[in-house]
Order: sequence, then structure tokens, then C-alpha cells
Amino acid sequence: MSKVAVVYWSGTGNTEAGANFVAEGAKASGADVDLLTPAEFDESKVDAYDAIALGCPAMGAEQLEEGDFEPMFTSIEGKLNGKKIGLFGSYGWGDGEWMRLWEETCRNDGAVLAADSVIFNAAPDDTAAEELKALGAALA
Repeated sequence: MSKVAVVYWSGTGNTEAGANFVAEGAKASGADVDLLTPAEFDESKVDAYDAIALGCPAMGAEQLEEGDFEPMFTSIEGKLNGKKIGLFGSYGWGDGEWMRLWEETCRNDGAVLAADSVIFNAAPDDTAAEELKALGAALA
């Protein structure tokens, strides 16, 4: 059984809803899943998981949330080489630039993207929910 961390930051509940769908998909594929906030996850926990889903909405000028999520992400970057990960998040404007930049950063860190990243406008609709579950399954 694989162990998957779903680490997310959510200001309005949209990314949290996405995290729950990712966890659902991973559990349905047999994984042991922990749902965690950035305050509950850091570089010391990366090695305890076979795969990690990271969820953060687009903030400001399409960037990661700076108060909690980005510092946590920066702390784990050195441990992502060879790690299977998945990315997801919500947005309210823009075209997904924050996700493209985040994917590039993760690839440069040596992370292995297990599936296409999932972005959704506001709360996840039925299509996004299925994509998020598939992301969870790919991480399992």
C-alpha cells in the first residue's frame, strides 16, 4: 500500500474541496492518505510518503500563497528529486500561469509529475472533480 500526502492551502474552501477529491481518488486506489495543511508538513516529512499532492490557489498576480504555502513549498524543494508528485489548485482570473510556473519549478527540482496538473475556476465542477480523483489515483 502506498502512502500519499495531500498538502493544501485554501482561503475560501475551493482548494480544500479539490484536496478532498484527490484524497478520495488515492484512497479508492488503495493508498493510505493523509490530508495536511502547510503548517502540518515540512521537509522532515517528505520521505515518509511515496507520493505527494500539492494544492494551492492562484494568488495575487498568479503566484502561490505567500504566507503559509510558499514557505512550506520552498522548504521541501530540496527533497523533491525523484519524488512522485501531483499539483492542483483553484483560480479566479488569469490563464493558469501560476500552475505552469509551479510545474516548471517542480521539474527543475527533479520531481516526477504523476499526472497532468488540475486547475479549476472557483469550486471544482464535476469535470474537475473527476480529474482530481484521477490525479489521486495516479499518485496511489
